[in-house]
Amino acid sequence: MPISNPDLLRQIPMFELLDGVELKALADQMETQQYWAGQMIFQAGDAGGVMMIVQSGNVELSIKDHDGQKVVVSRVKPGELFGEISLLDNRARSASAKAEVDTVVLIVDRNDLQVLFRTHPDAAFDILATLGTRLREADMLLGDRVARNPNELLAAQRTLTQKLADGFARVAGDMRFLYASIIWFAVWIVWNMGWIPGVAPFDPFPFGLLTMIVSLEAIFLSTFVLISQNRQAEREKVRNDIEYDVNIKAELEIRDLHSKIEEFQELLIGHLRRVDNNIGRLQTQTDSNPVIRDGD
Repeated sequence: MPISNPDLLRQIPMFELLDGVELKALADQMETQQYWAGQMIFQAGDAGGVMMIVQSGNVELSIKDHDGQKVVVSRVKPGELFGEISLLDNRARSASAKAEVDTVVLIVDRNDLQVLFRTHPDAAFDILATLGTRLREADMLLGDRVARNPNELLAAQRTLTQKLADGFARVAGDMRFLYASIIWFAVWIVWNMGWIPGVAPFDPFPFGLLTMIVSLEAIFLSTFVLISQNRQAEREKVRNDIEYDVNIKAELEIRDLHSKIEEFQELLIGHLRRVDNNIGRLQTQTDSNPVIRDGD
């Protein structure tokens, strides 16, 4: 229904600088709509083309992330607007809006904005500022909710020593390293046993130089493997922390779901009671005004 009192618009920061004539012209263009607590105002993907301003109540704006989980972008309070993205690009809704309590909204379409911008051009900057704030809030929320990869988190913090340790541990754990070591030992032993005619041994049996090299190699490789294992333990700790955070969020979502179900039950019971009372009043009125039959 249309706005009967243009002074209501003065309570909205975006319209508070308009004079009485401008408010009247804008009020004649706009309409109000009421929503019950828990009622969906629109869903993501619905046709847009209008924005809304909360006159009274609260509106929850939410989107779905890549995992299909609900992400609350913001909660719109009286005097604040929402749905402006769909109004500006005239495309489908990018988020869902739900009335958290009984809510009354003012509906603004493109024609209303043309009237507003002609009389008050600064309002265009107010809308752009609101849009920018909403996008920043969405970016921050999504950034916090993006699944963190412990390998990526720790890889960005690695020192040069840790990078070398991870590299040597990768090489030592490869079967190609084992095959190369076998070939190297075999060539070394055959060379220094004097089995190759015309080639003098440089490390004769019992291969003291080879023993020293192998011992040093074992020390360094074991050290690098231990460093890499410590890194793996750090990754496991980060992964456990992430799983803990996910479990906490899931528990909170479940609690919120229970709360919403209880609110819905109370809302439904309240509506049924009102219907029951209305039926009782109708029956009382009927009993107090009996129908007079013909001939009585």
